[in-house]
Amino acid sequence: MSERTEHSGVMRANGADRWPLLVACVLAVASVLPVLVARYPQMSDYPAHLARYYVMIDGARKPWLAHWYIFQWTWSGNVGVDLLIRPFAAVFGLEQGGRIITGLIPLLTGFGLMAVEWSLRRRITVACLLAFAFIWSPMMLIGLLNFALGQMVALWTFALWVWMGQSAAGRRWRPLPMLPLGLITWACHMSAWGVLGIMVFGYEWSRTHDWHSFVAPWPLTLPVLAMALGHTTNGEMSYGNYWWVYKQAIWLKAMRDTWYPLDYLGLVAVVLAIGGAVAFRKMDGRLGWAGLILLVGSIAVPRHISGGDYADYRLITAGLMVCCLGVDWRAPRWVWPLAPALYLARLAVTTLSWQADSAETAVMLGALDHVPMGASVASAVYVPRENWSLDHFEHIGAYAVIRRDALSNANFAVEHIHMLHLTHDGYVDPSQRLIKSWNEPIDLAHFGPAQKADYLWYVGNREPAALPAGAVVIWRARHSLLARLAH
Repeated sequence: MSERTEHSGVMRANGADRWPLLVACVLAVASVLPVLVARYPQMSDYPAHLARYYVMIDGARKPWLAHWYIFQWTWSGNVGVDLLIRPFAAVFGLEQGGRIITGLIPLLTGFGLMAVEWSLRRRITVACLLAFAFIWSPMMLIGLLNFALGQMVALWTFALWVWMGQSAAGRRWRPLPMLPLGLITWACHMSAWGVLGIMVFGYEWSRTHDWHSFVAPWPLTLPVLAMALGHTTNGEMSYGNYWWVYKQAIWLKAMRDTWYPLDYLGLVAVVLAIGGAVAFRKMDGRLGWAGLILLVGSIAVPRHISGGDYADYRLITAGLMVCCLGVDWRAPRWVWPLAPALYLARLAVTTLSWQADSAETAVMLGALDHVPMGASVASAVYVPRENWSLDHFEHIGAYAVIRRDALSNANFAVEHIHMLHLTHDGYVDPSQRLIKSWNEPIDLAHFGPAQKADYLWYVGNREPAALPAGAVVIWRARHSLLARLAH
């Protein structure tokens, strides 16, 4: 990997560098388009997170929520949006507040990528525009909001680290802001804090190539004290079943969204760009080493850490983003219009799919008009095994909590892992998912969560072959039905 000299002081963009900076600003602002066109953010996990926030804020004041749910606050490395949502909900309301936070994360991630490149090179290059393709990574699209928020904070913190390191006074005072920023990044999400530490180590290693780089990130280690005091979630580390198949699958899905040809060819293009930069010595080691460590780490790291899923998947998307940002190539003018093409194509697909599925969600939520307050609702969502696209409706049942103070089986509520608990057992995610092939019948006659529920809310593009005995369908839409159960 090539090494680049530091730029010292604050420099203004000259004429040649100003227009890429302006273009990047416009593209970063454009990243909020999916949220602007969708009243309901179409991230599969999002409704379950929103339901948790709702119980956290209002659970003690609403009798039905108190009847069904217990919320136990835990100060841990996975509470970023949980902390932010309180003031946003107080001002804008819960659903609108969550939507605003969802829009701010990609916006500030885009500007964070620009801040990192500017701190290193004092210009915006094709590398930044290529890295933009990971603003809406699968982590954001699934709805891992705390990690996405933490990754955004990590980018800005790393940019500040580099900027302060360009003068003796800055290096002397750098630990002061880094101690709280490291803790803030960890509080958003532990994995994002790990990404930040690796970026700082890689940057310092490329400068010194000695033991100092191993101790250089010490100002970011305050969370170690918090974890030593027990402020973390429980849960064992696990690679899961058939881990070698799973590792191949998450690499193939490193840019997964809605349209397989674009996602797959986009990944091929990114890998070729990174490989070409390494082969022609156009990879900036100040970011390249960190990107390499993250990508290698995605193979070594378990899938489950402290009860969280996709610990290794997060490292793939973060590693590819950092590697893209590390490409140090003064591209000819004809390349510039091509540089943001992948980002714009992905953004367009995401925006259109969110707009369509948000409208579909609005129709499906009509089922809740027929559910009384405090009812128990068994959610059943058909997820076709053959589908490539992320399923936007997997946790739609959690809206029953938000709209009707209902019991729903679509929440993240595993004891000793999540802060949201149920007052009884056996009614948590992923019991709502019906993962079936297209030719398998959808038989709900003995659907477990429906055995003690008041209502069954089915969502899917195929009609169920059977419903529980005595169920009466009281509402229908094109891809959904609500049945009142016999109990």
